[in-house]
Amino acid sequence: MPAFGDKARTFIRPIISFLVSTGAPLLANIYPYFRVKYNNQSLPYALFTATDVVEQDGKLEYRNLFDALTDALDSAIEKINGGSLEIVVSESGWPSAGGAVETIENAGTYYRNLVDHVKRGTPKRPGKAIETYLLGLFDENLKEKEIDRHFGLFYGNKTAKYNMSFT
Repeated sequence: MPAFGDKARTFIRPIISFLVSTGAPLLANIYPYFRVKYNNQSLPYALFTATDVVEQDGKLEYRNLFDALTDALDSAIEKINGGSLEIVVSESGWPSAGGAVETIENAGTYYRNLVDHVKRGTPKRPGKAIETYLLGLFDENLKEKEIDRHFGLFYGNKTAKYNMSFT
């Protein structure tokens, strides 16, 4: 079961306590992309296209990395008395250029599948939609790192990159 380490727990416990007492959500950035880029995680698992169970946590089965990351955070929060705390995904996305897995096809697949998926919840909280925000609306050509310039749903000239539906 995931848990916060000692140093992180000392820091995060009062924050979680405050959020629970005020009824505010925890805002978390969930990026399966970075796990693919830097931790050799499976691309299909990150893009919601894996057909088989990739991970198991007790009775829960995971077919996508977004759910595994979200539920791991949820489990760690529960261990420090934050079980009632709602997680809002304040950022998630996939760059469309700048490297080997940073393609227009992968980014489009990720965004389309993410938008469709968050309506259904996670294995730990099935049926509970996850409030999720995409990074970002437009590409940002002034970002320092090349990859960071390509997270937009639209090019800088306001042309859509992907065929997407938010309904």
